[in-house]
Amino acid sequence: MSVNARHLPAGAALDVLRQAWRAQAAGDLTASWMLHGRPGVGKTQIVGDLAHETGARLYDLRLTTIEPQDLRGLPYYDHETRRTVWYRPDDLPDKGPAVLFLDELTAAAPQLQPVVYGLLQERRVGGHCLPDQVLLVAAGNTVEDGAIAYDMGTALSDRLIHLVVTAEAEDWIRGYALPRGLHPAVTAFIRSRPDLLETSEDALRRGDMVACTPRSWERASQILQAAPARQIRDAMLAGTLGAAAAAEFALVADEIAATVQLDDMLAASRRARSAMYPKSLHGLTALTCALPQAVRRDTLPAGIEILEDMRHLGDEPFTRLPMSELAAFGFEALIARALSQGWEEAFEGSDAYAAYAAAREKAGL
Repeated sequence: MSVNARHLPAGAALDVLRQAWRAQAAGDLTASWMLHGRPGVGKTQIVGDLAHETGARLYDLRLTTIEPQDLRGLPYYDHETRRTVWYRPDDLPDKGPAVLFLDELTAAAPQLQPVVYGLLQERRVGGHCLPDQVLLVAAGNTVEDGAIAYDMGTALSDRLIHLVVTAEAEDWIRGYALPRGLHPAVTAFIRSRPDLLETSEDALRRGDMVACTPRSWERASQILQAAPARQIRDAMLAGTLGAAAAAEFALVADEIAATVQLDDMLAASRRARSAMYPKSLHGLTALTCALPQAVRRDTLPAGIEILEDMRHLGDEPFTRLPMSELAAFGFEALIARALSQGWEEAFEGSDAYAAYAAAREKAGL
């Protein structure tokens, strides 16, 4: 059964849940939400980011690891009232603000689903009711994703508002890779090969076990930091991304490592930097991705100059490359970094940034 709901990149899905949080807090909408998507696409991260942003406590329930009684709690006999009473399980919030995340809902055993029905629709299990300040979000894969999953029946699907989370390269780079400081080789590679951000469908069609996903690219970033020896690194990458994608990525990572001299550029004079720019699209893209994370307060003015001067490199091969686009991408990330650190005064007093801003205004941008 296909999920005929809106397909959204992870950033847009997070925006929907942000509004859901605000609407529930205002008393305008109380609903349960369902994030569909292939493994590794970022569903769990979306919920974690929402909890972090809102200051809510995250209750993460993996439904494949629990039994119905784990949600209902344990019974005991109250001799005074002569009734059976149920202890509330610690996995369910008794106060807000909180986000209750029911992960792997579509892989949960069928006998667990009736217990989940009441939680999703009536926000209660037995006598335990969820507080008003608890947002309920579920997630899962479909049978078509090649994951262990059951088709969702109408009794369950009707209790949820459904979103389908997809992998979109620009959204992932701006909303995830850059803010978290993933290795610039990963970010540069995905900018040039957005089709390799998520290859699960192609892998399933070919019968391959290993595929590229946003989650595996984050792991690839960690591998580049943890395994400098080429032979060991390449074996790890092949086991994470698949042999073909890993081989292509390894060549780009080697090129970037050999040509990007960011620390040297930040320390050099403005005149000396002109000979230090990488001469390939991959190298220049990696430079603009790495620069925002590499600068400090004292080197931020130099970082601004590096991006502005990039637009004026007039020799081959720079005339054949999208230098203005790369500079704009770098400035966007650099400004976001400066605002998050309270360094915006560096832009106010920068002649290089004034020149960049004037050029953008003249171009109507």
